[in-house]
Amino acid sequence: MTDDHGAWATSVYGCEEMRTPNLQKLAQTGTTFDRAYAATPVCSPSRLTYLTGTLPSRHGVQDWLRPEDSFGAKSKSWIGELPTYSKLLADAGYDCGFSGKWHMGLDDQAQQGFRYWATVPGGGGPFRDVTFVRNGEQVKKPGFKEDAIGDFALEFLDDHQQRRAQDPFLLLVPFYAPHTPYDYQPDADRAPYQNSKFSCFPRGERHPWANRGLRAHHLNEKSMLAYSALITGMDRNVGRVLDWLERTGQRQNTTILFTADQGWNSGHHGFWGKGNGTWPFNMYEESIRVPMIWSHPGRIPAGRRANPMVSSYDLFPTVLDWTGVKAPPPSPARPGRSYAGYLRGKPPARWENRLYCEY
Repeated sequence: MTDDHGAWATSVYGCEEMRTPNLQKLAQTGTTFDRAYAATPVCSPSRLTYLTGTLPSRHGVQDWLRPEDSFGAKSKSWIGELPTYSKLLADAGYDCGFSGKWHMGLDDQAQQGFRYWATVPGGGGPFRDVTFVRNGEQVKKPGFKEDAIGDFALEFLDDHQQRRAQDPFLLLVPFYAPHTPYDYQPDADRAPYQNSKFSCFPRGERHPWANRGLRAHHLNEKSMLAYSALITGMDRNVGRVLDWLERTGQRQNTTILFTADQGWNSGHHGFWGKGNGTWPFNMYEESIRVPMIWSHPGRIPAGRRANPMVSSYDLFPTVLDWTGVKAPPPSPARPGRSYAGYLRGKPPARWENRLYCEY
């Protein structure tokens, strides 16, 4: 999962200047959903919706969590007693690992079925030389934060092979990229864009409601380069996980899902940002449309585009359906439908293309 990443900002969805070769590889070996959306255009409530299948008005987190809400003495588990797909998979025997951004409360504490836990508590922060909390201990990681996330992801996979190789595993890897700040990107990730025309970034007149804190990015090619380089750095670390799966012979046994917590505007409609990129808030398509790629060689149709409208609240029932793990009884709090039929190459006879979003 990426953070603040519109579907438009990948080569898979038509932006040829965006260097995302590993996402392209996933699309070539899997099914890409062309109309996937987040139910809300901001991070914390969106992540909770993905994990629980409930809308923000049900799970109670309707905007991003401040640092004091995310970790420390005043924090709490905002998930509460809601079932999560990770806990249900853990209860079914999955070995669960987590590396990346949590931002749903008690960030520094392993929870929801995860045995392995590595994160930088809070919702954002710099991209260079940061301190992670790994399984309860602080670990300083020099260099690029997304590379550290890749390091911890591979550490979990190696540990799983050594300790619980007989069990299935879930590895959740939510990157911080390409969220602001644009303070650091490795030179290797910036290099492909040195002569870019950044043709995927609209250059229209600034929106009259544009968020003042983000206005400096509008029409700013330095910001365009930074955003692009962060996506390429993320993609490179996706490749590291793919390489591990290939090297260990696990690729044919592993389903990979790639998506984003919500979308992003980089000049679209005249502003930079997501739902709070304008004041008053917005629900523009680019704020909520996300990349969604499922890949599993031999199980999921390769190179296919699927066109149903699917939401982040549909992920909860889809993951459980796909893995064969028993779902909780139906509830009005969880409006989602499983779209696993599209992954099996047997789409339902009828699929209503209507979504509900809120912010």
